[in-house]
Amino acid sequence: MKVTDCFKQADKTLFTFELLPPLKGDNIESIYNIIEPLLEFNPAYINVTYHREEVVYKTREAGLLEKKIVRKRPGTVGITAAIKFKYKIEVIPHIICGGFNREETENALIDLHFLGIHNLLVLRGDTMKSERYFIPEPDGHKYALDLVKQVLEMNHGKYIDEEIENNAPTNFTVGVAGYPEKHIESPNLESDLFYLKQKVDAGAEYIVTQMFFDNSRYFRFVRQCREAGIHVPIIPGLKLITTKKQLSILPQTFNIDLPNELAKEVSKCNTNSEVQQLGVEWATAQAKELIDHGVPALHFFTMGKSDNVRKVCESVF
Repeated sequence: MKVTDCFKQADKTLFTFELLPPLKGDNIESIYNIIEPLLEFNPAYINVTYHREEVVYKTREAGLLEKKIVRKRPGTVGITAAIKFKYKIEVIPHIICGGFNREETENALIDLHFLGIHNLLVLRGDTMKSERYFIPEPDGHKYALDLVKQVLEMNHGKYIDEEIENNAPTNFTVGVAGYPEKHIESPNLESDLFYLKQKVDAGAEYIVTQMFFDNSRYFRFVRQCREAGIHVPIIPGLKLITTKKQLSILPQTFNIDLPNELAKEVSKCNTNSEVQQLGVEWATAQAKELIDHGVPALHFFTMGKSDNVRKVCESVF
């Protein structure tokens, strides 16, 4: 089912969440252990992220540098299929520019189409930690817009090799990311909205936002999108704060602000257990207000843990 049809048919705010693939060496059970405590809240779909491999550069003889992969996560395509067929729930894999050329992307999309997985979240992906700015692979995409266009060209039966046999049209529904406090690399929010509209005009059918902790930022973002001519569903993304360190880590990593009231209360906590309880209370209040405003769905970033998300769901779903 198209995820956009889920929004249209629902008579209430839907529950969705996002998973990180396990690290190499772990197994699928670690994913199932995150999913199963949340099943009773009837998730409309589950997102599976894609994280690029992490590398370091080791110095060799004559000052030469050797690129070495030090951290890798199993394939998103396989995990997506495993979840879909075990739980009979719609699963949305992330498709990213970083680390892939156009042919590798096309091959992944062919696999997903074959498996009956037709909803995607299309992203540029993060810059490598060893790089100051995003560098695409040779013959890869530099911008999410170009990746969106490749997916939608396949929906029209257009493949890289125009003479390829069995070039049947795919039927992917494409979602993209939105940033209520602007993307970290954008000069301003107006510029960010301009490029977001380009992706929607190219055929993206829904938007999932970056995490935010102040609902007024989301409401302002939706209003600005509508004024800019962006009328697709905009799904708010929520993360629960869990440690005191996140007071500095989250703003630095995701270019977001934490409300002063939240920052003050986190600072008063003596343990991370207290922070986690505060995070549940804050996210619950956020969720209730967003539901009162009729948002299509609430999308939770689990970051590999579901215990705290479950506590929020018990109060709001």
